[in-house]
Amino acid sequence: MSRIFGKVCQNGYVVRDIDAALKHWTEVLGVGPFYYIERVKMDWFRYGGRPSEAEVSIALANTGDLQIELIQQRNDAPSMYRDFLNAGREGLQHMSYWTTDYEKDFTRFLNLGYRIGQEGQIGGEQGRFAYFATETHPGTVIEISDISGSKGAFFEKIRREAQTWDGSRPIRPVRG
Repeated sequence: MSRIFGKVCQNGYVVRDIDAALKHWTEVLGVGPFYYIERVKMDWFRYGGRPSEAEVSIALANTGDLQIELIQQRNDAPSMYRDFLNAGREGLQHMSYWTTDYEKDFTRFLNLGYRIGQEGQIGGEQGRFAYFATETHPGTVIEISDISGSKGAFFEKIRREAQTWDGSRPIRPVRG
């Protein structure tokens, strides 16, 4: 438990080939089912304070209470994902902390001196997220994600499905 952010709710892995990563996670590690969004539709996205048109595919599953997110960027638009891959890395890129009081926590983190690396919104105002420029070595980027809206209900569904998953339908497409 972080005294600043609370409990880690998600580990985010940036990968070059999401299909290969899904195969590894479901077949080798036995984690699933993964809910797969081939093209995530973002309301807006900024990298370094500037608009960016990053296109990503994501897949989400749980192992216990920890959500696993696989991310493949599909274009070369500026993002922290692209930076991670261009540095020759692949794998754990961020840890996410979830909040139902996004504005309060976002402001608190900024007041503590954290800087925004990238931020965006999916599915309306209650779908905001921000990645802070906290990386001092791979896998230490901190994300906060608003789960006060439909995203929170979706994440809970994923967690519940994982509890009784029997290995069938390991990849479940979701419209982006």
